[in-house]
Amino acid sequence: MTLNLLHLVGRAGRDPELKYFESGKVKCSLSLAVDRNRKTGETDWFELEIWDKTAEVAGNYVKKGKQIGIVGALKFDRWNDKTTGEGREKPLILVDRLELLGSKRDDEGSSSNYDSDF
Repeated sequence: MTLNLLHLVGRAGRDPELKYFESGKVKCSLSLAVDRNRKTGETDWFELEIWDKTAEVAGNYVKKGKQIGIVGALKFDRWNDKTTGEGREKPLILVDRLELLGSKRDDEGSSSNYDSDF
C-alpha cells in the first residue's frame, strides 16, 4: 500500500495567480507559509497547484496573508533548463481540498470547504 497525503495549515505567501486554458480548465498557483517552530521562527514554504472550481474559489477568496488549510498530495514538476539543458525539478503540493480559515475580522467571508473536481 502507498499513501501520498498532506494536511497543512498556514498563510498565503502571495496573492493567487490564475491561468485559464482553452479547454476550460483553470489552474491556480499559490505559495503557503507554515510555521514549523514558533519559538525559533522557522517557516516552511510550499508551492500549491489548485485546479478547476477550487482554483476559482482560491482566486476569489484567498489573498496574501489569509489563513488556509489544504489537503493534497506531493508531486514533482520536472523540466530541462532551456539554457543549460540540465534537468530540474520543483516540489509542488497538488491540492484536493481547500479550507478558508480565520475569523471574520481577518476576512469578511466565513470558513468554508471546497473540494476539487479531480
